[in-house]
Amino acid sequence: MSNGATIITFIILSFSLSLILIMKKDTLPASVKRPLALLALVMISFSFVLMIFSFLQQV
Repeated sequence: MSNGATIITFIILSFSLSLILIMKKDTLPASVKRPLALLALVMISFSFVLMIFSFLQQV
């Protein structure tokens, strides 16, 4: 798998995790909500960094 495909896969997975957390926020136990939300926040932030890096790398 190429580098671009790996980045796209990571972006899709991080946004999917965030969407699932938003949709299932009422059914998750309180002890699991905060760590999963922090993990999703870190993954989405890293996804944006990877997107910016890949755009700058092409120039």
